Amino acid sequence: MDKKTILVIDDTPSNLVLLNNLLSKHYTVKVANSGSKGIRLAMADQAPDLILLDVVMPELNGFEVCDVLKKNRKTHHIPTMFLTTLHEDAEVQLGLALGAEDFISKPVGASELTRKIANHFAHVEAHTVPL
Repeated sequence: MDKKTILVIDDTPSNLVLLNNLLSKHYTVKVANSGSKGIRLAMADQAPDLILLDVVMPELNGFEVCDVLKKNRKTHHIPTMFLTTLHEDAEVQLGLALGAEDFISKPVGASELTRKIANHFAHVEAHTVPL
């Protein structure tokens, strides 16, 4: 079975390095340091299986990126998890209303994040009908 691909979109280089190091043992990881680059990577021929998306970014914030991706026929199906320092109820509700599967507050422990991702993929596998 091929490794699942996770696209990490975050404007903080140290977060990209940290998440790449944490996740690359079990997943193929692609990184983007801006919302526009993330959108381009998500729309590429090999779409990711999951997007980890920061909210607070210059240019396009994570909510705007999620909105673009969820409205696009090619990317609307890609599960998205917000990974952010924001944790006000209004922000969480907005993220979920835009179609995100989860809203994870930073800082997040490595084991918590990897468990949430593994649980997500296990849930998808359990509800996928074989062809």
